[in-house]
Amino acid sequence: MNLLITSATSSLAQLLAHSLGEEHAVRLTERIPTPNLAEFAACALGHDLSTNLLVRGMDAIVHVAEPLPTDNELQQIDYLTRCTYNLCMVAVAEGVRRLVYLSTLDLMMAYDERYTVSERWRPLPSPAAPLLAKHLGEQVCREFAREHKLDVAVLRLGRVVQSATVTDAPFDPCWVDEQDVAQAVRRALVTDTGRWAIFHIQHGGPQARFSIATAQRVLGFAPVVDFSRET
Repeated sequence: MNLLITSATSSLAQLLAHSLGEEHAVRLTERIPTPNLAEFAACALGHDLSTNLLVRGMDAIVHVAEPLPTDNELQQIDYLTRCTYNLCMVAVAEGVRRLVYLSTLDLMMAYDERYTVSERWRPLPSPAAPLLAKHLGEQVCREFAREHKLDVAVLRLGRVVQSATVTDAPFDPCWVDEQDVAQAVRRALVTDTGRWAIFHIQHGGPQARFSIATAQRVLGFAPVVDFSRET
């Protein structure tokens, strides 16, 4: 497939470009020039022809949806709402049918740890801009899916880490290894999940904070790294 990956300055986008680039033709994009990246195109994701040209010829989009480090709170929300809306609008206009939106399991952290929180539970975002912006981005994508214009898979990611770097760190039940994230995105791109689907993505060990049963059953997600520790 021809894939567009957004938020090119983020380490996650670059990881995905490297991993998915083994099987697909990848184009990275960011709102600012980002040197030293192959197959890169700068685009503000505005409501103009430049966004059409960015998306034209793509088979699917991986919207990493990470604001720039320099973005203030209003800019973070603007990127995840207005720019996400523009991206979805152009995807529809250019005939792209598949969009994978990367969200966060932090949206579900307000629930008591004793509850078995599934994808059917309502998110509980705080008013803090980073989390609220991710939630609003989900809602923008959902409306396009509801209107049968895009097939959208939302991956709510746990805390993305390299397993080798956290062996001595305090345990986090929401950890997910970056290579398992790449696996989940790869599966979400090629699996028919219908118009709208949400999946929780983290490690699958017995000490995991959230269940990944839906991702395992529907996507065939099989995390390699189990971060659980002896107690």
